[in-house]
Amino acid sequence: MNKQISENRSQVKWSYREKLGRLIWASVGPLFRYSPRLFWGWRVALLRIFGANIGKHVHIYPSVKIAIPWNVTIGDFSAIGDGVRLYSLGCIAIGASVTISQQAHLCAGSHDYSCPTMPLLKLPISIGDNSWLCADSYIGPSVTIGMGVVVGARAVVVRSLQDNVIAVGNPARVVNVGKPGG
Repeated sequence: MNKQISENRSQVKWSYREKLGRLIWASVGPLFRYSPRLFWGWRVALLRIFGANIGKHVHIYPSVKIAIPWNVTIGDFSAIGDGVRLYSLGCIAIGASVTISQQAHLCAGSHDYSCPTMPLLKLPISIGDNSWLCADSYIGPSVTIGMGVVVGARAVVVRSLQDNVIAVGNPARVVNVGKPGG
């Protein structure tokens, strides 16, 4: 086997407690995944049991995939749509009144490609209040989305976005700067 691959695989990426927590989360996953769609409170309660910080009146659909719940914060009145993937190796902070549409992917983990052993990086993502991540959008590690931002369908965001902009494309580019509150 390649020496760098061997070194990467031998690195300690998770503590024993994290491994145990992930194992238990995976084992109760069916209670989340197969709950009826309107059981918003049930799914929120399960996430809170596993350390997620979830606000009031949050809607999380049963097909949402959350890697590590204790790395997730979601503000009041936010909605996480069908098939959304919160790959929360690093912390993912989602503000209040945020809509994350179906199949969006928030990826808070990567590898350091500049190092031959490609160590795991657990990098945060932050989504500002009143933002909307449209269908199939991708938000990469270390990205901060400002308040009132619209990320267009299938956009790929790999750099942070300031408040009140609309960004589209791959890679995402700003196409409109809105007025605060409007």
